[in-house]
Amino acid sequence: MKALQVGCIGMGWWSDVLADAIKRSGKLTIAACYSRSEDKRRKFAAKYGCRAAASYEEMLSDRSIEAIINTTPNGVHLETTVAAARARKHVFLDKPIANTISDARALTEACRRAKVVLALGYQRRRESHFRWVKREIDAGRFGKLVNAEANISRDRLGKIDLASWRYSAEGMPGGVMLQIGIHYTDVLEYLLGPVKAVSGRLVRLVLPGENPDVASLVLEHENGALSTLNASYASASEYYLMNIYGKESTAFYDMHGGLRVLRRGGTTAEAVACPGNDTIVEELEEFARAARGEAEPEMDGEKSTASLAVILAGIRSAREGRRVEVKEILK
Repeated sequence: MKALQVGCIGMGWWSDVLADAIKRSGKLTIAACYSRSEDKRRKFAAKYGCRAAASYEEMLSDRSIEAIINTTPNGVHLETTVAAARARKHVFLDKPIANTISDARALTEACRRAKVVLALGYQRRRESHFRWVKREIDAGRFGKLVNAEANISRDRLGKIDLASWRYSAEGMPGGVMLQIGIHYTDVLEYLLGPVKAVSGRLVRLVLPGENPDVASLVLEHENGALSTLNASYASASEYYLMNIYGKESTAFYDMHGGLRVLRRGGTTAEAVACPGNDTIVEELEEFARAARGEAEPEMDGEKSTASLAVILAGIRSAREGRRVEVKEILK
């Protein structure tokens, strides 16, 4: 397959993470880049051997560019994605799809009308340990799913820029829950099924600024199972945990101990060998295949809008002190 020619918009630390993955893959090629900051786009162009476009419009008018890798701030996802769709460019968009359901639906519809692929970057669900658990669940070896608990935490003290959109209530509503918690609400839905209602609490305990740095959600899944998620930017170090409880099996995962499984009647959890996989390369290569008509994106506009709704339900729950159904957010 000929390498997919892409243009990158939004030069920040995550744009480099994706660009590095593109280089590892070889199935996509960065042809051009654009940022409002001339310095950023020139540095990115020099680092990745592409052309620094003078404007986004210039990049979109280049017929050799087939797709856009979009890592712009959440609040301009609608504008930048609709522009790409109108130019008949496929779009790989960093999560979350937007800050509002209306923006998410509008940009999804724009891509649908233009018949271009819209794929969202949710790489955590692709990690080999979660793929293993999913296969076991689908094979029936977990039995009835009843409960799950998850934690996604990082230490951001002294590492944030209060001028950045990522740390403002307008740019990243819900703070830590929307920025990183959404990865694990996605994994919980991937493994236990869709969420129908959320109860949430958000607080700011350590970091400066206006946004929550600690958050907790109780998720009610459509199948009756309950799960909990704690997300933090105020912990001592980076940490990830995901335990999935079924009537026949339980999976225990944490970033230090790896994956273990305990079967019904057993007394010792057995280690499960899960070789590391390059999740970001995998999602980008899936996007490239989808752009060629050879695949469908695992996380498209509709699924990513539903994922956003779970977080927004948690934010509303924390603000109003009540249980919020996801369908209320999606109305």
